[in-house]
Amino acid sequence: MTAWSALSRATHARDDRRGISRATLRRVMTYARPHRARIAAFVAVGVVEAVLAVATPLLAGRVVNEIVAGGSTSTVVGLAVLIAGLALAGTALGLLGRWLSSTLGEGLILDLRTAVFDHVQRMPVAFFTRTRTGALVSRLDNDVLGAQRAFSDTLSGIVSNTVTLLLALAAMLTLSWQVTVLALLLLPVFLLPARRIGRQLAGLQRVAAESNAAMTGQTTERFSAPGATLVKLYGSPDAESARFAARARAVRDVGVRTAMVQWTFISALTLVSALALALVYGLGGTYALGGSLEPGAVVALALLLTRLYAPLTALASARVDIASAVVSFERVFEVLDLVPLVRERPDAREVPDGPVSVELDGVTFAYPAADRVSLASLEDVARLDGRGGVDVLHDVSFAVQPGQVVALVGSSGAGKSTIASLVPRLYDADAGAVRLGGVDVRDLTAASIRRTVGVVTQDGHLFHESLRDNLLLAAPGATDDDLWDALTRARLADLVAALPDGLDTVVGERGYRFSGGERQRLTIARLLLARPRVVLLDEATAHLDATSEAAVQEALDEALEGRTAIVIAHRLSTVRAADCILVLEGGRVVERGRHEELLALGGRYAELYRTQFGQPVAVA
Repeated sequence: MTAWSALSRATHARDDRRGISRATLRRVMTYARPHRARIAAFVAVGVVEAVLAVATPLLAGRVVNEIVAGGSTSTVVGLAVLIAGLALAGTALGLLGRWLSSTLGEGLILDLRTAVFDHVQRMPVAFFTRTRTGALVSRLDNDVLGAQRAFSDTLSGIVSNTVTLLLALAAMLTLSWQVTVLALLLLPVFLLPARRIGRQLAGLQRVAAESNAAMTGQTTERFSAPGATLVKLYGSPDAESARFAARARAVRDVGVRTAMVQWTFISALTLVSALALALVYGLGGTYALGGSLEPGAVVALALLLTRLYAPLTALASARVDIASAVVSFERVFEVLDLVPLVRERPDAREVPDGPVSVELDGVTFAYPAADRVSLASLEDVARLDGRGGVDVLHDVSFAVQPGQVVALVGSSGAGKSTIASLVPRLYDADAGAVRLGGVDVRDLTAASIRRTVGVVTQDGHLFHESLRDNLLLAAPGATDDDLWDALTRARLADLVAALPDGLDTVVGERGYRFSGGERQRLTIARLLLARPRVVLLDEATAHLDATSEAAVQEALDEALEGRTAIVIAHRLSTVRAADCILVLEGGRVVERGRHEELLALGGRYAELYRTQFGQPVAVA
């Protein structure tokens, strides 16, 4: 119902006042500038095509005059051959023009898609936690294609039709200005509807883009392995089908409405063109019978009129096409205009060589509000929540010396994973500083942070690619020997060797073809390939059975050896050997020390330990 209401408002509203933004057009030109040589060739081809289009009616008029005057056969044949030659040349130029326009359009698609993809990669994690993946994919697909039409189709029409219109008008005025002026009396019928129709179709284009994004969003979420599993466990296929059908119907309805508005507009203009043609034949024929106009001129005027009103029709609808294309550009630019919260400074430096320490100094942090990281249209909401986030870390300070292992424990929501997000600079602290090797991460290059910090999370995410590709993500230059060495150290070599395709086995979406423990060990193998100097383990053994946990723990011991490490775990059995344990509650460090010291303290850590193991804690 919401989609239909939006469609109804778009199609029945008298105007969409935004129209075609000059600022948007200027910005579009920045993407056209690298292709200016090809655009110039394209325009030149269009001009020559227009000249040929006007020359043919004039030659046809001469043929008629020769026939009426009883001229020579050779002259008539020669003119016919010339007309045929112009037709062949026009066809060849048309092919060349189409090639130029298509390469321009595809080049624009490449530039826009690359720009959007690169920009989205720079967005903070908060952007991806709020954005509907399908809506974002729609910007990269449907909207970029809509923008491309402005170059591949509309541009060629504007150039050739404008030149054709001017030349045809000049030729008609030369042949008979009286007939030409009377034929042009119907011109306002072309121009008056164009503005309103353009605004109406621009509104339809916006609704179509939003409807497509909603439909794509549902399919993207439901066709993923976790989404499909969730629907099968808790959802209703009939309800999902009904929801999808409603969104698909919205796409259909706006498509039908758009097609009918365009057809009605073009049909009305075609009818007016036919009426003008009848006027030329009637008035021109009368002048010819009276001897004030040659018969060939009447034929030339009639043919030129098609060269006049056809470009007028195309140019009138070009405004509609441009308006639709501008909507697509605006939706693409809307994403490009989102400013990443985490940006690399121009003078950023590398992480210092050698062993690396990790330090948090008075760190306070709140997750950013929606209006700082997202778009309402990407979240499928009417308006973003602009309220500021609530602090989840409060003046947190601690240091991990090179080679040390520090464990973070505490209740869910205490801030442990937030700390793990600040160290590799997925977010920036609101106050205080996070340092690697004594340097604030805001002063370091993103590439050097990635090389320095390796992370293993609890979900063990893998791409729907081969084992080899998933491992090479961490070390693109690794050899097969390197891969097998990492798999051996991660206790996975025997499993992978037994697979029919070995390293070329496709893991499935999110690695669902492997068990949880196997996925975790694959991510650890990836970590070992990356050889980071700092390791973050965020609940790396959560949700695993005892056997899988033991295998993963062996792999983790291999990964932690000689490295600076921060380990986050609910299971206190995994952090007993840490050099220091930090207990977080409510975003604050409430206790710190070694396992035995904290048990002896009898505080929050001792309470957590007693809850997990059901054993009384002896206080020294």
